[in-house]
This record gives sequence, C-alpha cells and structure tokens, in this order.
Amino acid sequence: MEYENAIEIKDLTKRYDGFTLDKVSFEVPKGSIMGFIGQNGAGKTTTINCLLNLIKRDEGEIKLLGMDMPKKEYEIKALVSAVFDELPFNEELNAHVLDKVLRGVFGRWDSDVFFGYLDRLQLPSKKKFAEFSKGMKMKLQIAAALSHHARLLIMDEATTGLDPVVRNEILDIFLEYLQDEENAILMSSHITSDLEKVADRVSFIDKGKMLLSGVKDEILDGHGLMKIGSRELGDIDKADYISARVTDFGAELMVADRALAAKKYSGAVIDKTTLEEIMLFYVNRGKDKWQ
Repeated sequence: MEYENAIEIKDLTKRYDGFTLDKVSFEVPKGSIMGFIGQNGAGKTTTINCLLNLIKRDEGEIKLLGMDMPKKEYEIKALVSAVFDELPFNEELNAHVLDKVLRGVFGRWDSDVFFGYLDRLQLPSKKKFAEFSKGMKMKLQIAAALSHHARLLIMDEATTGLDPVVRNEILDIFLEYLQDEENAILMSSHITSDLEKVADRVSFIDKGKMLLSGVKDEILDGHGLMKIGSRELGDIDKADYISARVTDFGAELMVADRALAAKKYSGAVIDKTTLEEIMLFYVNRGKDKWQ
C-alpha cells in the first residue's frame, strides 16, 4: 500500500472534565522521527492513546500507515509497535516464554531478531522480568517492539529514567531502524536533548493545543534568545517575542524569527537556542515576564 505519511492526524479532539485535547493536527512522514514534546499533562499520552484507539476520540481523523483508524485497526496493529514507560508483560515470565507468546500474537514475529537484540542489549533470557531493573525492562520492551518488523514505532516517554549510556544505546538502535525508509517513529519525551540528537521533526503541545509542528532544524534556526538589559525591555515590541525571562543581570527574550529580530534590533545579541528553552518560553507565554 502506497502512502507518504506514517501518521496523519487532523483536528483530533478529546474532551475530559477539566482538560481538552483541542484540534491537534500533525504528520509524521515515513523515514523520519517525530519528537513529540510538552510538559507532563500537556496531552501527549492522550494523543498517543487516541492514535492506538485505546481511548475513543470525540472528533478528528487518524490515519496510520495510510489506513484509517479505527476502521482498519486489526491491519494497523499488526504493523505498529508501542512502547510505554511501564512494562506491559507479566513479570513472572522470562524472555523464552515471552518469545513463544508473541510468536502466537504477531504473524511477522522473528525470534532470531528478538534474541539478537537481547544479546546486543545484554539482557538475560532465563531471568524473570520481576528481577529486571527499570532500564532492563525498557530495553526488553524495545527489543520486543523491534522484533515483528513493525513499520511504525510509537514511544511514550520511553527513555525517561534511563541513564545516559542506555539512552544513547537505544537512540542508536532507533537510527538503525530508520535506515529502512519505510519505517517511522513517533517519540514523546520531555528529555529534549535526546530529540535534538535524533528527531527530524518536532511537534510541541501545551495544555492540549499544538503550538509548533515542523522540521526540527528549521524551528531551531528560526528561534533565538535575545539578551538585553532589563531597562531596555520596554523598547522591544511585545509582538516580536514569545515571552521574557527577567533576572538580576538583565532580560532574555525568545524570538520566533531570529533574522527579523536581528534586522529590527541591530545592536542586540541573539544567540542560538535549544528545544528545551523554546518549550520553556512558550509555556510561560501568558506571563508579562517571569524568572
């Protein structure tokens, strides 16, 4: 089946008492990693649960691998892997038993690939999962997720709580997985440094609304951190910055168009920025100034 985008979401809406996922739209082209960022409670997990039809959406359209969800749910789920921050397998099992179970679940299950990942990730195959550390449990989930030739990997905070060495190991595996350009990854995380390393695209959600979605390098290149003295803050047009962080030493303003700001305020220092700082300044955009 021919399709360009592994994920297409249009106007996805889910209403709860006190929280609304509000007309969320984005696309994940095949061959790419989309970093899905936002604070805890911003709507990332709700979006992912709607994608997988674990909760029913109220409005909007979802297409995965060119197929409509939930109309083609069975066909889609044969080709999708999801990894969550909690182990979904019975902790009394070991890897040999899990291999037998998943062989019966996935028609495309590949035991050789599974045990190959266990060796590579130094996971014991005979030990009960109850004896695994958090990092080992996450590596086990990822090994299982990559062993039935899935075309789409959906990760919900999968690297949270892992040490940097294990995170790097896992990120390398993801990049290998994407060498097949038919594959794609949606990776929700608030560890933005991981996403800066591997993501091609970024979608940023806050309080249930999409604030930014696009090519990561274009978002990073477009934004900038303007540094000025606190007294100069009144000279800057409020329409030209997202929010202002004021300290004893001066003010920092996040600008969405670095080139335009550099032209308009020619004496100002405008530094490159990070996804974490962009997220922080957008989250505080409703405040006049913050510290």
